[in-house]
Amino acid sequence: MGDILITDDERDIRELISEILIDEGYSTRLAGTSNECMAEIDKEPPALMILDIWLKDSDMDGIDILKSVKRDHPGIPIVIISGHGNIEIAVAAIKQGAYDFIEKPFNIDQLLVVIRRAMETSRLRRENVELKRGETHAAEMLGESAAFKALRSQLDKVTKSNGRVMLTGAAGTGKEIAARYIHNNSLRATEPFISVNSASIEPDRMEEVLFGRESPERGIEKGLLEEANGGVLYFDEIADMPSGTQSKILRVLVEQQFQRVGGSEQVRVDLRVISSTTKDLPSEIDAGRFRQELYHRLNVVPIHVPALEDRREDIPLLAEHFVDWFNTTQGLPQRPLAEDARALLQTMVWPGNVRQLKNIVERVLILGENGGDITAKELPSTEERAPDEDRVVLSGSLATLPLREARELFEREYLLTQINRFGGNISRTASFVGMERSALHRKLKSLGVVTSNKAGARVAHVES
Repeated sequence: MGDILITDDERDIRELISEILIDEGYSTRLAGTSNECMAEIDKEPPALMILDIWLKDSDMDGIDILKSVKRDHPGIPIVIISGHGNIEIAVAAIKQGAYDFIEKPFNIDQLLVVIRRAMETSRLRRENVELKRGETHAAEMLGESAAFKALRSQLDKVTKSNGRVMLTGAAGTGKEIAARYIHNNSLRATEPFISVNSASIEPDRMEEVLFGRESPERGIEKGLLEEANGGVLYFDEIADMPSGTQSKILRVLVEQQFQRVGGSEQVRVDLRVISSTTKDLPSEIDAGRFRQELYHRLNVVPIHVPALEDRREDIPLLAEHFVDWFNTTQGLPQRPLAEDARALLQTMVWPGNVRQLKNIVERVLILGENGGDITAKELPSTEERAPDEDRVVLSGSLATLPLREARELFEREYLLTQINRFGGNISRTASFVGMERSALHRKLKSLGVVTSNKAGARVAHVES
């Protein structure tokens, strides 16, 4: 359930509230001064705080403590109590982020109602954080290919630091999953992970969304920077951030503080920033669309997330994972992959990368039969097929070649596809195509096919 920290300079009051709450099944901690209160928070943040406005013999009053806690622990609901209550104090407390305001002498039933509601709010916030973290299960860091292992090795090296990371790669490769992997394995794992899609926020609202707003009518409305305080702020598609906002984000990175829109107070934050982009940022800088200073601040550790075609060995594993995921989350049928489906998935073109694979699996599960293996016939194919499934329609160029040249061209393309499918592993390729390893080596040499390293994986190409 979590405990409640009660801070009041009157011993009788704080002990009375504590006894009432203990009778209701809550656990409590008590503080009589601001120093005692802050020490308890540093020891372990409570689930909820009951805070008196006026604290004798203290360096801070209730409003000062409220501001400090809301800056460092924005998820803790705070109920303000005061024997000197008036509307101005109540409004000031609510504007600073208090959950509610109760005037002394308080009604016990009223206090308990407020406490129950505030504790429910605290519980929902914690659950929401856990749910957001659970979203990564839909596309966990899964893979056994050399390219994937090289990526994970790079990510593991940056998890325990606070260094800013720039993730690059094509759309759909899983850059946000990589960012969440860094967060979930870092010292900030228990703090928020806030994602900012720079392309989806209207430019004229970007600053309000990031920095929040202050107004006499609505008080303080926190932005994403404050929500991410203590944790990770992830800028997706950073190249699409408006130029004016780029300058202000640069200042935040330098000073670790900012002003809300319409406000005058400096808000301090402790953030780790991870960014991603599908664009070539140096080219964006040359074109005047991205600030070079911001690029250097964000690009401390550059990490490239490989395309799905560079990790074809992982495709069956990912597809099976998505089958499990859709079965768990949507109740779609649990269907294994037939061998011909595995082979076809590994040889398909994947411009949409992992996201495209996930969408195809979902579509097959929705439209397909409720039982039995997923077969190649259910999958989309880039090949043009004749009505007779046993025939393949020849491309115009292939159809005009003499048999010897056409056979050589087919063998070259076929073996290139199979070698890349198996991540450059000659033994596995030879086993699949039904050739001895030495015979395959001779065939590849005669066709001018060589293997080389690319993105941490062995890939085949035609020797020029």
